[in-house]
Amino acid sequence: MKYEKWSWGYWCLKQYVRFIDWIIHKKTILTGEENIPQNKPILFAPNHQNALSDPMAILLHTRFQPVWLARADIFKKGIITLLLRFLKIMPVYRIRDGKEQLAKNDKTFSDSIKVLENNFALALFPEAAHSAKRQMLSHKKAVPRIVFMAEEKAKENLDIHIVPVGIYYSSYWKFNRTVIVNFGEPIRVNHFLDEYQTNSNAATMALRDSIYTSIDKLTINIKSKTFYTDFELIRELYGKHFLKRKGEEYSEINLFHSDRELTHKLDAMETDRPEEVNTVIREAKAYNQLLKKYKLRSWLLENQENNFLKIAGNKVLLILGLPVFLFGFVFNAIPFFATDIPVRKKIKDRAFWSSFFLSSGIILFPIVYLLQLWAVSGFIPGFWLKILVLVCMPFSGKIAFRWYVVWLKTWGRGRLFNLKLFNKKGYYNLLTAQTQLFDKLDKLISSQTLNSEL
Repeated sequence: MKYEKWSWGYWCLKQYVRFIDWIIHKKTILTGEENIPQNKPILFAPNHQNALSDPMAILLHTRFQPVWLARADIFKKGIITLLLRFLKIMPVYRIRDGKEQLAKNDKTFSDSIKVLENNFALALFPEAAHSAKRQMLSHKKAVPRIVFMAEEKAKENLDIHIVPVGIYYSSYWKFNRTVIVNFGEPIRVNHFLDEYQTNSNAATMALRDSIYTSIDKLTINIKSKTFYTDFELIRELYGKHFLKRKGEEYSEINLFHSDRELTHKLDAMETDRPEEVNTVIREAKAYNQLLKKYKLRSWLLENQENNFLKIAGNKVLLILGLPVFLFGFVFNAIPFFATDIPVRKKIKDRAFWSSFFLSSGIILFPIVYLLQLWAVSGFIPGFWLKILVLVCMPFSGKIAFRWYVVWLKTWGRGRLFNLKLFNKKGYYNLLTAQTQLFDKLDKLISSQTLNSEL
């Protein structure tokens, strides 16, 4: 297979998977697309936190058919290898695969050069592993080594551009999540070639560090090892308040940038004010326990204006949308739960959950849709009405899930309303805990900003 050639089969599969990806996600936001060079050899270098979802975030939302470099041990003889080659994935052999295997990398590098010479795109994860956290792992040397070797074999005539990519998920595995894909300014390998000629190791390290720094600016990267879980909790509880306190309107992209600033400040406070960080973490955990006790979410306390009217309006919406929900639930429940329940029970690494859901959407859902249509076809008159029912199944599933989200929010508002009416002490304890936590964080962050400026 010639990896550098455009594949119509790949293109057709890409359109189908793009539709499945649209069904799964609430929204996909792309920024920095203007940073992707035209008519230049490109290597995409994204952060890696969510298994198969990460390459999909790039290949489904760019014009390219990127050729991915992956560890060689996933290439098994037979259909798996054929499938990986069709998907434009090339093997890279490591020392752990055996010294005798390393010579096979010559073909991989030769194929990589052909890809780059034809202004196609390579893609490789600099971390060489996924973390399933908003925390970037240390970068390996694979990307610098590959681009330097490619330039060396091509006599430094390629002018490779490395495009750093930051991928952010509102949730790593939940259905109906938001994905933000940030393309950064390209790093030109040519700028490191002179140093590579005199000191290849120093140039490799310099390029590796440059890629890390560039990606770090494009994603949320909580650096604390000790307080990662605690800082993530504070981000979830306090993030929207922090955005509002800055005087910015709510949007997914504004919240992303605000959360990135917040976690950066929390990381800095761990070093500068460890005792106060420990205190605020204890208060955050106590507040979160109260929320769990009353089965509430923090955002409900922050948005209580016209709560009763919102409950009434949502109930009307739920009643009107109930027939669509029932249709969507009936025809999507079997494949959804047949995937969801086993995956959550059997797959320990949560980073792979979304990969199984995507695979299920590509393979299992269409099969179940056809079987269900066959089962009810006797009750549906006419060929074209049967086709319409089949077409409506995936769309109704997406709408049904959104109906379910509105139901959850309405139920939460109702619980808060009842707590406020019938358990005033519990309500004020909850409100006091939130106010004290947010006030303390407001003061800590303000003083941290002042110290940084000084």
